[in-house]
Amino acid sequence: MKRWLAIVPVGALAIFGVVAAGQLINPEKGDFERRLRDAPGIAFQTPDGDPLTFPPSPTGGNIAVNLFASWCAPCEAEHKYIAELSEAYPDQVYGILYKDTLENGQEFLARLGNPYTQIALDPDGQGGLEFGLTGVPETFVISPEGKILDHIQGQLDQTSVKKIGEALKSAPPT
Repeated sequence: MKRWLAIVPVGALAIFGVVAAGQLINPEKGDFERRLRDAPGIAFQTPDGDPLTFPPSPTGGNIAVNLFASWCAPCEAEHKYIAELSEAYPDQVYGILYKDTLENGQEFLARLGNPYTQIALDPDGQGGLEFGLTGVPETFVISPEGKILDHIQGQLDQTSVKKIGEALKSAPPT
């Protein structure tokens, strides 16, 4: 009878592990990801030392903001998709160098090409946290009014590029 008592906690732990793994593999989106929210109101610093806020100016169109880092392998892999977006939507794709040095970021962009209209620096990562970043790379589409319209977590692919492109050419919600 005592052997059965030892199996009960092990079985419960196994069931818990299966449920937890299922949640990690396919998490449900919470209200944070679903609701329209404001872009952070902080001023990022550009490489020239100038302040940059998002949206950067009332140009009348939506913009994409991609958070990336030179040390991030998925950032390098998605770079061709960022370049594709930048070519299709000139002056609408911005980059934020997340928890990285300017020198490393410049070397990264010199090697792969610089598709960004402008780059901002986030050396301590606080700006990324205020965006709602869960880990680089991530891309946000922001309206001229400063509302985050879309949030793509992780490395871009052809499907997400199409989704971002549709958001970039869409009229902002009223």
